Amino acid sequence: MFIPIPHCIMRNIKLILEYDGTNYCGFQKQKQHNTIQRELEKALSRLCNEPIRVTSSGRTDSGVHARGHVVNFTMSRTLTKSNIIKGANSYLPKDIVVKSVRFVSASFHARFSARRKIYQYHLWNAPVRTPLRNRYCYHYIFPLNIADMKKAAKVLVGKRDFKAFCAQGRKKENTIRHLRRITIRKKGYLITFTFEGNGFLYNMVRNIVGTLLLAGRGKLFVSDVKKILSSKDRMQAGPTAPPQGLMLMKVLYI
Repeated sequence: MFIPIPHCIMRNIKLILEYDGTNYCGFQKQKQHNTIQRELEKALSRLCNEPIRVTSSGRTDSGVHARGHVVNFTMSRTLTKSNIIKGANSYLPKDIVVKSVRFVSASFHARFSARRKIYQYHLWNAPVRTPLRNRYCYHYIFPLNIADMKKAAKVLVGKRDFKAFCAQGRKKENTIRHLRRITIRKKGYLITFTFEGNGFLYNMVRNIVGTLLLAGRGKLFVSDVKKILSSKDRMQAGPTAPPQGLMLMKVLYI
């Protein structure tokens, strides 16, 4: 029996990206603004000599950075992993880079296959700012009590309804997320918040950081954070921390 041979085999490619988001209006493509996705698809389309559309593990806001943003795409052209890395990076601007390439099964989906994500928020807690960290840290001049912030953070760990920490006006029906851990570490003037969860609402990490900073200043207590969480009211929580301190560190698939 004759079995037709397909003209081409579409391969599914997984990329891990690192980028400085300072000059971009987030990851997702927009008509009026430059974004990470626009630059990436433009570079991959040139490399593959065919239109490429990537599927992302998620979105990052304007000014947010990443060390481990995952995307996948399909292509018909036969290229080695080395050629994809070298070729894509030769077409990408200097503030975006493809760190790794992997050929994956057709069922792999950067977003729906993801199990957990890890974000970090970096804070420069000193009287004087440091120009060398301006793009990657939020300069915060007020003294902070790390122990109090850790106590407040414990209230938020677990499977919770984080509606109070979701940006206002977002029409998302399900605001329940499982926040597996929040760690807060201080080294010199640098304070690093690490968040690991099965997913994050729009501005959720930045809103939590803004709330924890109030706890660190003694303006909120553990009981207040509990009330904020149960209120499901964004107006009750702290301010949204600026975007430059936020970085997507890793997307986990196992």
